[in-house]
This record gives sequence, structure tokens and C-alpha cells, in this order.
Amino acid sequence: MSTTQSDRLRELLEPLAAAKGLDLEEIETSRAGKRRMLRIIVDSDEGVELDTCAELSREISDLLDETDVMGEDEYVLEVGSPGADRPLTEHRHYVRATGRLVKFLSNEGGELTARILGVDEEGLDLEVPGLKGRKPTQRRIAFSEIAKARVEIEFNRKSDKKEEEA
Repeated sequence: MSTTQSDRLRELLEPLAAAKGLDLEEIETSRAGKRRMLRIIVDSDEGVELDTCAELSREISDLLDETDVMGEDEYVLEVGSPGADRPLTEHRHYVRATGRLVKFLSNEGGELTARILGVDEEGLDLEVPGLKGRKPTQRRIAFSEIAKARVEIEFNRKSDKKEEEA
């Protein structure tokens, strides 16, 4: 049974990430001139600190040096956390985005921007902002209705200011 390089990397690196309480979200290999790039994306419910990424990067580098999974060619290793605009694709991504404003694209092509209030196994409870001074409304959306979802960046979220003052 043949496995891809990505599968072998995931099998090798997942235990390192898990030992630090992290989820191995993505492994990406690409070419950058003569060198190859190996980009590892990790995340957790609490986020990922820079020091943790640096420690994990050293551990991954040491482990890769001991194996032949990357072959003989030079490569550049990059370990980081997902960006704020990463698509939500896994159940845990939606759980981590609870309280955040998210833009949804439905399977039918419609768009909706709403705040995630709660997540269960079937879908999401949302708060849809009111337009032109109207009150927000609540809505339920099933995972099966979602084609794409991405967190919206909020620079002036009112509830954050209230929490800071309290």
C-alpha cells in the first residue's frame, strides 16, 4: 500500500503537535526556486503562541533530519498558525469561531454574514446583525447548507469594548 508524502508527514508530525496540545491543521509542500517549502499549520482552542511554534519547528526539523521523508533535496521549514482569514472547514474551526462574525456562502449561492452563538453536531446558532438600526435576529443553519465560511475581521467590535470596561 503506497502512501503520499503528505500522509507520511502527517503520520510522523501529528504526535509532535499533539504532545504540545495542538491540532495539525495543514501540511503544504511547494517549490520555491530550487528549494522546496514545507509549511506546517497548527492550531488549538486557545490559539498558538510564537514560542510554541518555534519549539515545534525545532522538534520537527530534528525529526525530519532523522528520516528520509523529505528526500535529499534542500527545503525550507515554516511552522505557524492559521491566518485570521482561513476558511472554516472542520467542526472544531466553527467551535473556535464562536462569538466571531463569519461570512457564509450557502450551497444555493446566497451569502450571509452572522455571529456564531453556538455550535452542535448538526449546525450553528447565529445572530444576524440588524440593518439600519433594527435589532439582530437569530437563525439556525445546518452544516449541510454551508458551501464556504470564513471569519470576518472586526476592528471595532462593540462587545469587546464593553468587556474591557467591565
